[in-house]
Amino acid sequence: MSEDLWSLHAPVDAELAAPQALTGSVTLIIPTFNESGNVGELLRRLGEALPDHLPCEVLFVDDSTDDTPAVIEKAAAEHPFPVSVLHREVAEGGLGGAVVEGVKRADTDWIVVMDADLQHPPHLVPELVGEGERTGADLVVASRYISGGSRAGLAGSYRIAVSRGATWLTKGLFPRALRGISDPMSGFFAMRRSAVTAEALKPLGYKILLELAVRCRPGKVAEVPFVFQDRYSGESKSTAREGMRFLAHLASLRSATPLARMVGFGLIGLSGFVPNLAALWLLTRGGMHYLPAEIVANQAGVLWNFLLIETLLFRDRRRHRHWADRVGRFALLANADLLLRIPLIAVFVARFGMEVLPATALALVTTFVLRFAATEALVYLPRRSDAPRRSPTPTTPGTPTTPGAPTTPGTPTASGRHPRS
Repeated sequence: MSEDLWSLHAPVDAELAAPQALTGSVTLIIPTFNESGNVGELLRRLGEALPDHLPCEVLFVDDSTDDTPAVIEKAAAEHPFPVSVLHREVAEGGLGGAVVEGVKRADTDWIVVMDADLQHPPHLVPELVGEGERTGADLVVASRYISGGSRAGLAGSYRIAVSRGATWLTKGLFPRALRGISDPMSGFFAMRRSAVTAEALKPLGYKILLELAVRCRPGKVAEVPFVFQDRYSGESKSTAREGMRFLAHLASLRSATPLARMVGFGLIGLSGFVPNLAALWLLTRGGMHYLPAEIVANQAGVLWNFLLIETLLFRDRRRHRHWADRVGRFALLANADLLLRIPLIAVFVARFGMEVLPATALALVTTFVLRFAATEALVYLPRRSDAPRRSPTPTTPGTPTTPGAPTTPGTPTASGRHPRS
């Protein structure tokens, strides 16, 4: 993944440029994807909203394919606070991944996350941080669902219903982690940097607050009401594909513990009977003998189980092996289950005197536990040769370069402008 970070407006005061965090200091992380029409107005409103006594820097994490980075550069020169852009050539993790990249680079007391489309009112940024300082909260959420808040900017009854349904679903799945959060779908919040462990985050899609609340478990939570505004410019990024990513994200969060993964593994295995039986019916109706049809139909169930397990249980571990390697190992384990089950039943009946039905049930449970453990260990655990990935070193103004060194793709030009812009 190629990334570029360059400062567009460096702080004048040398103390502000020091690496240590200042008391009450804020990094405002704004993920962008083709938001060139919103940047100027957003920075203008932030300039009006941010008080002089609040040390604040703005970090745009940009996945755009248009001229958004160049527009940010031009607009930033008109404002007194520091503004930087981190441009990602690969939008890994979507909006949530962009926020995590920003979190890794933040060294202030507070992190505030907001969208660039002005549906999140900039004048609330000082209020979010102020509420955290007053109450001692680790997380302060701008909520549409408490007194004084409104979802007015949601376009149409369909989006309102989807938002409400997603809120009920997430609060039902994570009642303890989301206690005190009335709007877990909000993308506008402030969080103490000390309460965030960036390495623990594995975001997928838009719902980064849900990811932070579930994986980081902030101690005290406060809320501030806000009115969700209409978009200032551009189009909504909410799509059916993002909806599917959201469901996959929920499954990934809910199956984070080994016990939860085992339960999910069993439920997916049960669902595999549907494609298995459907394939068996089609093959036998087509004239195939039932014995080879059983073997072929079993592969349909294996493939079904593999796709669901990849998507819902082990999404974050897929990079450790090539997909063909994973498919082969998974299919081998699934079919070995059949070969192991019959000898186990025979042992339970002959050696321990069990009846056939209890022996079959016990064999099913035994092979299930063994297959789950083997799947984790042989298909999805990292190989020893896999070294942890290191984030590329950001490019900042004033960093000395080696004369004559080759220019790598994505490196900002001397003017601080990205070549793609």
